[in-house]
Amino acid sequence: MAGQSISNFFTGIRLYGRGLARYARSPRLILLGLIPAVLSLLLFTGLFALLFYFMGEITDTVTWFARDWSEAGRETARLFAGIAVVGASGLVAVLSYTAVTLLIGDPFYEKIAASIEDSLGGVPNAVDLPWYLELRRSLVDALRLLLVSVLIAIPLFAGGFIPFVGQTVVPVIGAFVGGWFLALELVGVAYNRRGLRLPDRRRALRQDRAAALGFGVAVFCTFLIPLGAVLLMPAAVAGGTLLARRSLNLPTQ
Repeated sequence: MAGQSISNFFTGIRLYGRGLARYARSPRLILLGLIPAVLSLLLFTGLFALLFYFMGEITDTVTWFARDWSEAGRETARLFAGIAVVGASGLVAVLSYTAVTLLIGDPFYEKIAASIEDSLGGVPNAVDLPWYLELRRSLVDALRLLLVSVLIAIPLFAGGFIPFVGQTVVPVIGAFVGGWFLALELVGVAYNRRGLRLPDRRRALRQDRAAALGFGVAVFCTFLIPLGAVLLMPAAVAGGTLLARRSLNLPTQ
């Protein structure tokens, strides 16, 4: 059982790799995906600039309990608080960046998903919703995922205060948590084409959790590379389309 799970985990990584390969072979996909990704980058760059600008005030606020400690104790607490804030913010930022980019670039990423599915037999019963209804559904699903991810980021933020554990174990947990939510987000384009919603995605991916985690963790790690999320979003959507087909027991080759 464990061996099968490990195998499926690496299958998920390979699905992302195949998305990267399709992306690299198609300059058109690069252009389609870069436009919304760059717009989102500008927004999140501004938000992170604000975060670092007010980092001193933030760390002082969250370490209120250490104000009567010695100077060395206060500075150590603030250091761990800063690491925890950046870590928790990074998790939420990767997930929310993906959600915002998918919303902005829905027509672009729909074309990417459609081109992949057409090459694999298409979607015979595709649901063609009015753009405003599809946008509303996507927005609701994205907000639900973001809310849950923020709630999970809170204990991870608290764990960041624990020496050694907060700098080793917590980031690994964060990568797996973030990977799961990224997988849920990135299969959304293919699921929406079939009229399926967030609960349908959860049910299907739970049946193939190891592959979903392999795909999501791989995406999460590459998105942490500077400009990785911008340059690789189309590849992530392509890989997410393949993961969606796998989770729906459809051909992926």
